[in-house]
Formats: sequence, structure tokens, C-alpha cells
Amino acid sequence: MPPSNSPTLTQRRLGTELRKLRERAGLSSTAAAARHGINQARLSSIEAGRYPVSADRVRVFARNYACSNDKLVDVLADMTGGRTRGWWDEYREHLPASFADLAELEHHAHGLRVALVIHIPGLLQTADYARAVIREAAPPLRAYEVEYRLSHRMKRQAILHGDRSVPYTAIIHEAALRMQFGGTDTVRAQLEHLLAMSEARNIVIQVIPFSSGTFPGPGQSIDYVLGPVPQLDTAQLDLAWGCQFVDAEAELVRYRAVVDRMETTALNPDDSHDFIHNIVRTM
Repeated sequence: MPPSNSPTLTQRRLGTELRKLRERAGLSSTAAAARHGINQARLSSIEAGRYPVSADRVRVFARNYACSNDKLVDVLADMTGGRTRGWWDEYREHLPASFADLAELEHHAHGLRVALVIHIPGLLQTADYARAVIREAAPPLRAYEVEYRLSHRMKRQAILHGDRSVPYTAIIHEAALRMQFGGTDTVRAQLEHLLAMSEARNIVIQVIPFSSGTFPGPGQSIDYVLGPVPQLDTAQLDLAWGCQFVDAEAELVRYRAVVDRMETTALNPDDSHDFIHNIVRTM
């Protein structure tokens, strides 16, 4: 099978993890390729996610790298296979690639922990609120671009519902609850939607009030995506130029600690529900 010029996020992550195993084994790409019986160019394509690799080949790589983490190897083997299309692929021609990557990442998540300061988390937004947030993008978007992004965001929310119902924790700063995206009526409806969503058994919503007096971390939005094993977690950051996906182990430890501290700082779920309800009453 020829290499792919547009590997999926899953294929790229598999390649990254195989490269990490090689580096832990202290092998250069040339030495590792010789040990596997392939050329260095093929190994580089595999580690970049551009060349498909079978589950059996993944296990051979792991043995050659003396990896004793059987659970990790099993998960990596499960990540193999050809490219499979998801609903997000229909947006690749119309939206930045990171949008499709984020939807794919969420689709395969075993849990999500998000922390936001300025606006309500995307997976908990109403359509009117989401449209108002998207319209604030810089540079300004054309009307059809706004609607593409809105449609994409609404479809992402499916992972919180139905049989799968991914566990989801949202830590929201009071500033986000009071920002007037779309005006008072839109925000009121959004906060009422938050209250309704907090009743779902897989959703936990916690608020950091202004009165907490402290704020851990750099103040940026963080989506911490739980993988089937901790080594396959991913932190997704919202930056001015788009999404950034972080999978380096040291960075994951750091962002996990930031989200942990924010969760500790926040009100418990019941007090957070009452806090949001009180804001709605005063609007």
C-alpha cells in the first residue's frame, strides 16, 4: 500500500508513539530500520503516520524495542489499519485541518476534561451562543464559513449523548458565564442549557468564581483528552492561530496538573449549579 500524504490524527499518533518507543530503546532510525528488516525511509514514513503498519508489525517493533508495557502495545496494535472516514472528513475541504483532527480526537476519547476562562466549552454551547462566539473570529469570517464551523461544532456534541456518552468534566471561570456573546437573551438561554446539561450522569460542571482570588495555570483554554492509557492522552490548546495538540509526556504531566489545580479551586458540582442558577436569576 502506498504512503498517504494526509494521514489521520490516529495514524500520526501511532507513528509518534512508535518513534517514542524507539528513542527510549536508544536506537537511531537507521539502526532500528536494520533491526526491523526495512529501510530507513520506510521507518520514517511509518513514524510520520504516512505508511500503514499492521498490528503484528507493531508488536514486532515493540519486541525489538524491548517494550514491556503490554497494555500500551495492545492499544497501539488496535490503532493500526487503513484510513477510515468519519463524519469530520466532510469538513476537511472547508475548515482548517485541526478542526477535523479535534473531532477525531474527541470521537476516540475515553474521557474529556476541559477548562475555559472566556467562553462556554464548545461541546456545551447552544447554536445561538456558538454562532455569536464564532463570529468574533479574527480575521472576520464570511457567513458561509461561520455556518460550516457552527455545523461542525454541533456535530461534535454527539459524543456526550446516546449509548457512548463520554465522561466529560468542564471547569468554567465565572468570567465565561458573564461574557455577553450574542446578548442577554442568548446568554440566559446558554446558562439554562448548562444547568440542564449538568443533570446528565456523564457530565460534571464546576465553576471558578471571581471570589476564589487565584487562578492556576496560564489562563488559556485547555482540552485534556483521556486516551485508553495515560501515555495516549492529548492536551489540545486554543491559540490565536488555531489548535495545538500536545502529546509529549512532560507536557502532558504539566497540563494534567493545571487542570487538577483548577478543579480543586472550583466549586463542587452542586454549588456550581446553584452559582449558575443565581446568575440566571439576576439577568
